[in-house]
Amino acid sequence: MLAKRIIPCLDVRDGMVVKGKNFEGIREVESPVALAARYNLSGADELVFYDITASAEGRALFADTLKEVASRIFIPLTVGGGINTLEDFDRVLKCGADKVSVNTGAIADPSLIGRAARRYGDQCVVLSMDVKRVDGRFVVFSHGGRRNTGIPAEEWAYRGQEEGAGELVLNSIDTDGVKDGFDCEMLQKVCKKLTIPVIASGGAGKKEHFLTLFDEVPQADAGLAASVFHFGEIDIGDLKCYLSQNGVHVRI
Repeated sequence: MLAKRIIPCLDVRDGMVVKGKNFEGIREVESPVALAARYNLSGADELVFYDITASAEGRALFADTLKEVASRIFIPLTVGGGINTLEDFDRVLKCGADKVSVNTGAIADPSLIGRAARRYGDQCVVLSMDVKRVDGRFVVFSHGGRRNTGIPAEEWAYRGQEEGAGELVLNSIDTDGVKDGFDCEMLQKVCKKLTIPVIASGGAGKKEHFLTLFDEVPQADAGLAASVFHFGEIDIGDLKCYLSQNGVHVRI
């Protein structure tokens, strides 16, 4: 049985890690380099780095900050933000990323997923989805959660898998920063037809929320969180011990 992964996320804007609630009310936290170095020693299984305004601002991801983060860690690094072409994949990988996360760019051109998978391997291609409830449906949003695409989340997740994505990150806009738990209803619905690894994101507020996630959504391979780790509300080592004591297989 594969171990469940615990993954901190660095949402980066203008060279600083930031955090908000429901993708709004953004405030600065700390330097991404300092946080990355801390997580490298904390027991985190991987690290995710998102340049959260690159797509909305129509620019390339900040390479200098990314290079410095990559130089400080020895755990797998997934990077996203402003990924629209194979050249963007190449540039980010050369900066030190192990995997590249594509979101808005894949919605604009779904063939990007397959072309990247063929060139770099499907294990390198991560499809990230920002999902929100709209009139009782789970719908995909683009441009950092700013634009409603009208695409049903379960359909887009399955297409992403079929196009060649090796992993999926499901971000719940509804639960982001709320700290009342992961959106298990959304995760269960979207995961039904998937066979690729799924990372659940949005809503973690305490250790018990991770246990509920892995109990209620067995397809979830990892739990991703930001502020609860950034501000020390949950210690990753303590979280892993708690999960292990409650029957969840994790790397300790």
